[in-house]
Amino acid sequence: MPGSIYKKLSVVLLIMLAKAFSAAAGESAGSLNMETASNFARIALRCVHREYPNKLSHVMNDSTEVKPPSELHPAFYGCFDWHSSVHGHWMLVRLLKLFPELPEEARIREALDKNLSARNIRQEVAYLQQPSRKSFERTYGWSWLLKLSAELIGWDDPDGERWRKNLQPLAENIVKRYLDFLPRQTYPIRRGVHANTAFGLAFALDYAELAGEGELQELIVARSMDYYLEDTDCPGSWEPDGDDFLSSCLIEADLMARVLRGEKFAEWFHDFLPGLAEGEPENLLAPAVVSDRSDPKIVHLDGLNLSRAWCCYRIAASLPEDDPVRDIVIDTARWHASSAKVVSGNYEGEHWLASFAVYMLSVKREGGF
Repeated sequence: MPGSIYKKLSVVLLIMLAKAFSAAAGESAGSLNMETASNFARIALRCVHREYPNKLSHVMNDSTEVKPPSELHPAFYGCFDWHSSVHGHWMLVRLLKLFPELPEEARIREALDKNLSARNIRQEVAYLQQPSRKSFERTYGWSWLLKLSAELIGWDDPDGERWRKNLQPLAENIVKRYLDFLPRQTYPIRRGVHANTAFGLAFALDYAELAGEGELQELIVARSMDYYLEDTDCPGSWEPDGDDFLSSCLIEADLMARVLRGEKFAEWFHDFLPGLAEGEPENLLAPAVVSDRSDPKIVHLDGLNLSRAWCCYRIAASLPEDDPVRDIVIDTARWHASSAKVVSGNYEGEHWLASFAVYMLSVKREGGF
């Protein structure tokens, strides 16, 4: 039998497996409704004020800076690390906006009021302005901070408007850091963890467009074109690394779906992953196996499955409806969404995975899937 027929059968098998897995699992993170939103909210509420265990990214300039997390970061000291705390706060805002009648509504407002006070945010800004902080949370934490700020923009809610104003000095500081750093970043960082450049640019671009930050928007588009426009044949067969929570290939495509539009994106995407119509690379289309959810690095792979899903939903929404790979991309998204486990009883994953699930479901919802 010719090899091309084997490849076609492989594609059919992958799609059948995706649909069967989704049906069997009931797409565990399949939709955002009051019940799932309440479950996710409770996860975040359990950690936004939980100080320990804690993993600080803290360069000490002298012995006076040996302090507990809550003194260094009075707004974002919970959820194990700074960036997870930030996107835990984003998730609470997102859920409250979508479901204002959540049973946890009062607790969410109380938690956000406590942490996002003007005084706490001023201290977060002061921390960033100290020596040895140039690369603090670059660019993963930066991008989530801007995502939190973007979520508060335009929300017709008195508390939300107050939190937005309180957060604004920190968002402005992050914008300045992007404007300073990107012209000097000669090469993108492609590995599928925190420093990934494409992820940091995608969320920052969303913020720049919504907040009217024209200089930042123009810079991000220009750097994205510099870094990624000529990329072809992304080595998806090399994925995943053992502690990835982002797909190097798909997160780049997720960014370029924002930067390029219509046929330009479709043309770029087909050159970027030319084997998709033949079901290749298979290990990019199939969810990652998570062998130990109590291991803080291995459990990253649950996040990888969720982020692959949101990338695929955005990519599919950006492709023409008659595009030959669109259905494959959609089924890949569903398969990955069904494979991730958010609630495992292990804090190593639970302190951050719910945020990834809510973002994935938001992208799915906005794309009409």
